[in-house]
Amino acid sequence: MQRPEAVVVVTIDLWERLATDLITIIGEGGFHSLYSRSMHLVSATLPWMILSHPWQQTDTRFAELKKSLEGRDVEESGEASIALLTTFVDILAQLIGEHLTTSILHSAWSDDAVDIAGKELQS
Repeated sequence: MQRPEAVVVVTIDLWERLATDLITIIGEGGFHSLYSRSMHLVSATLPWMILSHPWQQTDTRFAELKKSLEGRDVEESGEASIALLTTFVDILAQLIGEHLTTSILHSAWSDDAVDIAGKELQS
């Protein structure tokens, strides 16, 4: 974690990849519902997280998430990123099952995404 901005870059990249894969399966509305619910749950313990919808009036889908994470130190950003992703994945697994969730995550994040994330966080 020598580069604090890497947490934000990696987080947004993971979300973009996941959104792209999931939207093809459950649609924009389904994805946005899951994301909003996850953000709501996480904001109970991290009230500084911005709660509006990721797709409203922005050029990029996760602009407000990026803004929230950039406004914190690297440890807080990392913890928030993990909390949001974990919450989202847990909700998804409850809805469609662990096996299908794992397949979707593997498809979205393939090994190259994990390798890139690891390199970004270490450099």
